[in-house]
Amino acid sequence: MAEKFNLDAHIRRVPDFPKPGVLFYDITSILVNPEAFRYCVDTMVELYRDKQIDAVAAIEARGFLFAAPFAVALGIPLILIRKKGKLPGKTLAKSYALEYGQAEIELHAGDVPRGKRVLLTDDLIATGGTLKAARDLIAEAGGQVTDIFGVVGLPFLNYQAVLGDTPVRTLIEYDSE
Repeated sequence: MAEKFNLDAHIRRVPDFPKPGVLFYDITSILVNPEAFRYCVDTMVELYRDKQIDAVAAIEARGFLFAAPFAVALGIPLILIRKKGKLPGKTLAKSYALEYGQAEIELHAGDVPRGKRVLLTDDLIATGGTLKAARDLIAEAGGQVTDIFGVVGLPFLNYQAVLGDTPVRTLIEYDSE
């Protein structure tokens, strides 16, 4: 495992964003610090190097930033999960509920290796709704999400209840807002 690193010191907190009463954990402050970013990617590689992961799928947009170097390090495919209308060609789509409405994500069905093990990645895991929709999409395309990874986890929002038995790992968790 990577040397102990104070990741919390590199996460910016923005009160009342995107709406009053919400404390936003901003990982862009990790990205501007090469040591913090390297710690995240290196730790992710160490956690999953021996887990028989055949591909990594990432949620737009910040999930891409951690999954891409991970995919290169392990020599595995990177599957992009994007907001509706961002991918050309034949896609699969999944709608899911947000606190304030509906959203839809898509992926290229042909990008998912059929019958293979996929690590699903995002920067922050809050309620788990987007990740559940992404997991369902990958299953529909023929892949199997075996693990979920996030840099930041907010377990007080009860994401594990939404994600069920799929193992979830985060580098840091916050127990309340």
